[in-house]
Amino acid sequence: MVQKCRWKPVKAVHDCSMKPSRLNKSDRQARIVAELRAAPSLRVNELALLLSVSTETVRRDLAELDERGLINRTYGGAMRPVAFEPALAEREMLMVAEREAIAATAVTLIEPNDILMIGGGATTLHFARRLAAELNHLTVITHAFSIAMALASNPLHKVLMLPGQYDGREGLIHGPDTIDALQRFRASKAILGASGVTAEGPNDAGVGPGLIYGAMMRRAARTIVLADHSKFDRPSLAVYGPWTAAMTLVSDATPEGALGEALAVAGVTVRLPA
Repeated sequence: MVQKCRWKPVKAVHDCSMKPSRLNKSDRQARIVAELRAAPSLRVNELALLLSVSTETVRRDLAELDERGLINRTYGGAMRPVAFEPALAEREMLMVAEREAIAATAVTLIEPNDILMIGGGATTLHFARRLAAELNHLTVITHAFSIAMALASNPLHKVLMLPGQYDGREGLIHGPDTIDALQRFRASKAILGASGVTAEGPNDAGVGPGLIYGAMMRRAARTIVLADHSKFDRPSLAVYGPWTAAMTLVSDATPEGALGEALAVAGVTVRLPA
């Protein structure tokens, strides 16, 4: 007698061990610090999604890490500590939409025949590109090769390059010769970026560039600072000037708290994208 075999379909076995496990507090905070080494800034909602936890949990983690000096808390997220300021090439890839909106707003503040001093930086580079595309017949004094190259696409602008020591990481010139050269010029407006924006004033992660930006402020009738909200309440190494009524902050969000109060007391104009 031949025994017939009956084949039965094999059911799929789900291995629960394959599901991602939720990190404990210590591992979660270590992951946040590691992520900020790869991406210099992250928002609370991005971290919550990445770690599969609530935004409230992320905020508590950020507060603890900030107290330990491992990160810098910002408006709605976190940044690397000041020592981890990324190079210009890396910063150009961050906050692109915000920088573009800030640049578009800042261009509307420029008038015919203005003489501009433009500092180096990722946001000021966006501004220079838009300046080349939208306006003509301006005189621009700069220490940044990227700014000069962006403006060179429009031959109707006159670009003056400052002398000094070259910083390859930032693609700009600084040093005593640069400051001496600035003393021979006057500008209607200085357009400057910032590594951080605090109640003391705009600041930069580098002493050399900070000295240049301070000199540009003193040689210009008005200063326009371009900084997105991730720079709010983020202290950097060198405060390059105090807030005054001759300054405008162009950003993508309204500063609040101590920073907002300091701007109001100083009479700083705050401009946001429409």
